[in-house]
Amino acid sequence: MALELDEQTRVRREKLQKMRDAGQAYPHFVEVKNSIDELLKHEAQTDPEKLKALGTYSIAGRVQFIRAFGKAGFLKIRDRNGSLQIYVAKDQVSEQNFETYKTVDLGDVVRVVGYLFRTKTNELSLHVEKFELLAKCLHAPPEKFHGLSDIEERYRRRYLDLMSNDRAREVFKIRSRMVQEIRNYFLEKDFLEVETPMMHPLVGGASARPFITHHNTLDMQLFLRIAPELYLKRLVVGGYERVFEVNRNFRNEGISVRHNPEFTMLEFYMAYATYHTLMDMTEDLVSSLVKKLFEGKTKITYQETELEFQKPWTRISMENSVKQMSGFKGSVKDLSAMRKYLSDKGVHMSGREGPGALLTMIFESDVEHQLIQPTFVTGYPVEVSPLARRSDEKSPEGYDVTDRFEMFINGQEIANGFNELNDPDDQRERFEAQLKEKAAGNVEASDYDADYINALEYGLPPTAGEGIGIDRLAMILTDSPSIRDVILFPQLKKLSKEGEDVSEKKK
Repeated sequence: MALELDEQTRVRREKLQKMRDAGQAYPHFVEVKNSIDELLKHEAQTDPEKLKALGTYSIAGRVQFIRAFGKAGFLKIRDRNGSLQIYVAKDQVSEQNFETYKTVDLGDVVRVVGYLFRTKTNELSLHVEKFELLAKCLHAPPEKFHGLSDIEERYRRRYLDLMSNDRAREVFKIRSRMVQEIRNYFLEKDFLEVETPMMHPLVGGASARPFITHHNTLDMQLFLRIAPELYLKRLVVGGYERVFEVNRNFRNEGISVRHNPEFTMLEFYMAYATYHTLMDMTEDLVSSLVKKLFEGKTKITYQETELEFQKPWTRISMENSVKQMSGFKGSVKDLSAMRKYLSDKGVHMSGREGPGALLTMIFESDVEHQLIQPTFVTGYPVEVSPLARRSDEKSPEGYDVTDRFEMFINGQEIANGFNELNDPDDQRERFEAQLKEKAAGNVEASDYDADYINALEYGLPPTAGEGIGIDRLAMILTDSPSIRDVILFPQLKKLSKEGEDVSEKKK
């Protein structure tokens, strides 16, 4: 199949063909001893003799800038840690090296060997003694200072976004450091990091619509996990009293600035702890992350809103938050009043909801978006908490609540934690209630997990567990407006062969 090439690509391919003919295309056995940040450590040194005495460096990177003068020229190359100007002179390198240098285009990957010096403008640079072209860039790269202008294209071709966008590179470095600091936090507290299955025979651990697949050899239906919860608690039964997992979950739901079908969660479980312990730990974890990432500061700005992470954070029950921050002023006991209020707001109801479920709907409709500063909401109803332990006392309005909390920042749910339900008979009843929900058409209801009930019958110690959304937390800590800004390769709509958005075309 013949390729239709633009002029730039045609010229670049002609250069590549000459390299192929000379047996010089795509060399592999190269040695790169240094990274550019090692050289930049000598930025303060101005004595040319001392710079040269530092010896010879070998670096490699992508060409960002070219300025040629015939028998000499300057390039700027970037590696994983920084960028540096290099100087190539015809009389300082071999004839073959100089001929290779003359074929270089923006975006090419090169390796150079040389010594440090300063130009007439006092810029620290590398005086090249050996020059190699490692990989030819066959298309013009995005313009360095503006990058890809189309946001969708940035997500779809992340490699070009990272190539041209300093901000994007920094976001993912911060995310990586954030995850590493989280791991360190739990390891220092004697937690064991584990890995649990990503393909489950049953749906469980959360309320969500699953992705369904099929295992041919076993001839059985499997589900991509929506949460690792039930497996992690099995480990607590087995004697691992403190476990955590940084895991991928999959939920067959909508895509938005806050949702991606594939996302990353931290889940951890701690025996002989309560959800109050976990709230304290979450405060400590997140506030310490902010301090480490922002040079000791506790205040950061997210989308022009100042957020304060200094402890302690606000803690409020769901019922009190609705009474204080919602337009609903009636009693939770008055189901008809709650239904009318929700109906007037256009909230869909099935008609089977009890007081706790209706209260939760009002909370989600009226209150969540107002929780800007870090806030813990407690007292979640049993109806919406199938895996949480039932509280010893009822709510002030008389409905059953659980020992559960959710943590919100900037109107987003970031974490969900609770005292785990360890009564096998109570859990059995909850699973049976979920089966009724499923039979009634609730695609997010859980299956009945008989083996998990069996595990509980062997004795789950008093345990508290929590899940923290890594992607959403990364959004906050990198000031990113969309979850797709903090996921390297987010899920996107399918394109046709012509590059059109198929889903839009169908409409």
